[in-house]
Amino acid sequence: MILMLLKLPPPEKIREDKGFRGFTLAEVLVTLGIIGVVSAMTVPSLMQNHQRKTYVTQLHKVYTEVQQASLQYMADKNAINLREAGLTNSGKMKDFLTGYFKVVNDCGSQIKQPCFAESYRNLNGTSTPSNNANWGESSSVTLASGASILIDAPDTYSKTVDGVTSYYGHMLIDINGLQGPNIGGRDMFQAEFYDDGSIDVLGATPGCKTKGACEGGSLKEIRETYYNLNCQKHAFGLGCFGKILNDNWEMNY
Repeated sequence: MILMLLKLPPPEKIREDKGFRGFTLAEVLVTLGIIGVVSAMTVPSLMQNHQRKTYVTQLHKVYTEVQQASLQYMADKNAINLREAGLTNSGKMKDFLTGYFKVVNDCGSQIKQPCFAESYRNLNGTSTPSNNANWGESSSVTLASGASILIDAPDTYSKTVDGVTSYYGHMLIDINGLQGPNIGGRDMFQAEFYDDGSIDVLGATPGCKTKGACEGGSLKEIRETYYNLNCQKHAFGLGCFGKILNDNWEMNY
């Protein structure tokens, strides 16, 4: 009764070709080949983009931690800048880093293991040894996060523009310590540590930011020029950091 109501067609009608057919083996193989070619072209690019975002995230974490610690240090010392707070030599820098961060390795004032790699490559592939270089009034440590930093006392150097003097020291950031790739501009960066606690490139001074005492154009232009002059060829990534700041924390190079 049910079959009669449904009026099902006979079996041979069900099996009748309605004009549809499956893919042949050749067509399947061609399709898979196309998919393979597209994947080979796009997957490496996706992986590179993901890795660059990871680098920037780690860099931003160190950047934020150092700036926050600097502000806290000034507040604790009731000072308006880090020079006034007493960060004027390597001993004070070590006290600052060990007092405001969890430090797992102390490398004195040197760019050496276990804090930094034996050598670094620039973005063009040229390798430069670290040579256990000693950076004056600085302190070199590895943090519990795995990042290594070396920071000069922020009164080591000064720059005066239009009568406004800004003080700073050099700074190295290896976002993952001894881990690779140990390439300047990827996981290794050189920047400047200013006495207001800010981190930026050479020329991007507090005086430029707060009083307009800039040399070389606007703040963005200073960073871009410094990037173009240095980033690709410097094993410590000199100038690359400013490009990342200009591009709103994106690694577009």
